[in-house]
Amino acid sequence: MSFALKNSKQNGIYFYARFLLKGGGNLSVFKDLWWYFKLEKSNYLMGIAMFVAICLLQAIPPYGVRMVLDTIAKNTITTKDLTYWSLIILASGLLTYGLGFYRRVKLFASANRLSKLLRNRLYDHFTKMSPQFFHKYRTGDLMARSTNDVQAVSLTAGEGVLTLADSIIQGGLVILIMAFFIDWKLTAVSLLPMPVLALLTTKYGRLLHRRFHDAQKAFSSMNDRVQENISGIRVVKSFGKEEAEKKQFEQIVENVVHKNIAVARINALFDPTMMFIVMSSFFLAVAFGSTEVLHGSLSIGELTQFILYLGLLIWPMLAFGWLFNIVERGRVSYHRIENLLQTEPPIREKPDALITVPSGAIHFHIPTFHYPDIESAALKEIDIHVEKGETLGIVGKIGSGKTTLLRLLLREFESKQVNISIGGVPIRDFKLFALREAISYVSQDPILFSATIAENMALGKPEATQDEIESAAKVACIHEDILNFKDGYNTTIGEQGVTLSGGQRQRLSIARALLQDSEILILDDSLSAVDTRTEHAILQSLRENRKNKTTLISAHRLSSVEKAHQIIVLEEGKVKASGTHHELIQQNEWYKQMVDRQQLESLILEGGGMSI
Repeated sequence: MSFALKNSKQNGIYFYARFLLKGGGNLSVFKDLWWYFKLEKSNYLMGIAMFVAICLLQAIPPYGVRMVLDTIAKNTITTKDLTYWSLIILASGLLTYGLGFYRRVKLFASANRLSKLLRNRLYDHFTKMSPQFFHKYRTGDLMARSTNDVQAVSLTAGEGVLTLADSIIQGGLVILIMAFFIDWKLTAVSLLPMPVLALLTTKYGRLLHRRFHDAQKAFSSMNDRVQENISGIRVVKSFGKEEAEKKQFEQIVENVVHKNIAVARINALFDPTMMFIVMSSFFLAVAFGSTEVLHGSLSIGELTQFILYLGLLIWPMLAFGWLFNIVERGRVSYHRIENLLQTEPPIREKPDALITVPSGAIHFHIPTFHYPDIESAALKEIDIHVEKGETLGIVGKIGSGKTTLLRLLLREFESKQVNISIGGVPIRDFKLFALREAISYVSQDPILFSATIAENMALGKPEATQDEIESAAKVACIHEDILNFKDGYNTTIGEQGVTLSGGQRQRLSIARALLQDSEILILDDSLSAVDTRTEHAILQSLRENRKNKTTLISAHRLSSVEKAHQIIVLEEGKVKASGTHHELIQQNEWYKQMVDRQQLESLILEGGGMSI
């Protein structure tokens, strides 16, 4: 019997300590977050100090009960003793309440700051990524990681630390008091179920890790679908696919529910397991402790104190279930966030990159350029020179490389074979912010925000005055349209400019670029949605207002570039011809055919059609 008790003491306390400190390998997320705990060490250390104080205070009431019961058993109880211990217990309760409040404030404030830090890091990281990153990770997935996953990590840094500290400090302190100040044999017997707790919780943790990972992936997929459908709601409605999309979405939601129910099944195992272990410990404590009382080696007060202390172990035991639930979610989510943050941006700045805004002639020298993971060259044998203040027109068939050439100037992609300079200085020698400050870019599909028209226009120049905003709008031929809106420049447009027509969105984007007044203006087929007369008016205004500044115009409608100083014709990524509008009509058959065809189309539209 003596050997069994000694062995049970070693096993029970050993497994409890091993389980608390190692957690079956499931607590690695705290190691991952150690960098943040060091940043907030003052708050976390203060929180832990409060934990210790609370645990010491919680140890007082059971001892007070023991003293009262023992004096009652000896029939020596007095009103003074009863009042004394009652006040002691009340005071410890009040202090525990106050310290418990402040420890949660400290820990949860730190956890919320971690959320802020991670979201800022993610946002900053997204702004540095090139287009291929956003091809790999869809918008819904990025949103899920920036919201759901950050929340799970924050919970780990707050509630997770709280439950871990409760388990280690409260559980450890109570066990030490029970073993060294009451009866180590009774303590060892009561802790016999602990190895079972360690084994089962470790197994649950592994299952939870895998299933929660699947649930987060399903949530990301659902986010993707919602984002795509809302963005493309016009297309869905125009094709009458509402019901089909609803059915597909129902299937996706059903999958999300199924994955989360699988997580819930594992969660549901924790509490019953903990309660069974707790009840087993109580049974062993009462059974063995009663024997000790009968043999006179333990007083009734000591047994009551022991059972009350065992009651204090209920929360640490139950906290295991909650703790491993939290840390498994946090571990999965933190790894998903880290996978994003560890993705290196393909465009790197030199340590000594210039902060001055580039200015001067633009020179493109591109022997060849391949998109990542694509064998065929997007551009080849490119050698173009554009003097400062000139307008370059870029035309060609769809897929000929027009947009690629412009995106390389913006350094959205990069290659050792790409050599582009401004003012004789390679663009890779400039800081990215300096390069892009020199360029205003307007794409064919402009991006607008759910804000007022004035706020959208002033995106690149927040300090712009109302007069400057209106002046840019007039050059872009959008001023009169804006005045026709009920609130004028204070009109709030919907997401992606949903309340505006295609032509209005393009003109508003042009006005936004003009307001920035950059050295270089890029119009990437950004006049495709406006009529011919408006196009001519905008281009004429640009020529008048952008003297001595460089403009690059990519277009399918050749009337957009006919006044350019130089026009290049791209075909399969190569410059097939270059010159002025009149020179290309004489030199290039494709250009001449396109001019004739588009002039005919213009005549038909202006004449209201032709009779056959």
